[in-house]
Parts: sequence; structure tokens; C-alpha cells
Amino acid sequence: MKQRFLLDGVEYSTDGLSEEGSGLVKQLEFAQLRLHELSNQSVLMTKAKNAYIADLKMEIIKERSGVDLSALFTDD
Repeated sequence: MKQRFLLDGVEYSTDGLSEEGSGLVKQLEFAQLRLHELSNQSVLMTKAKNAYIADLKMEIIKERSGVDLSALFTDD
């Protein structure tokens, strides 16, 4: 089956590659997929971290001032 892949901005075909070369293309694709997944996971963890920091700041302000600021920003 004819497959194409990018390498340094140039598109190549898997036609003519040895079995080892085809295996390397598959490993490259797997590595690229994992990097993409890990990048997405990193973004999610950063969002979670920032949410925890915001919640901690609100908790600290509440404890120091006695005012629950989160109650001021809810629509309930």
C-alpha cells in the first residue's frame, strides 16, 4: 500500500523503502502521535494547575478577609 510521509517539509512515498525503512516510518508516526497526545495532556494539566491556583487564592482571601469572593461571582 502506497503511503506518504513528511520529513523536513518534503513529502516522500514509502514505495521503494525496505522493510526496515517502512518500520521506521511507522515508528516515526507513532512517536509523532504520542508527542501530540502528550502535548494535549500537558495543556490539560496546565489548565488544571491554574484552576487549583485560582481556587487556592480565593480560599486564602476568604480566610484572611472573611469574605467569600466566589459567592460574588456566581449566578446562583
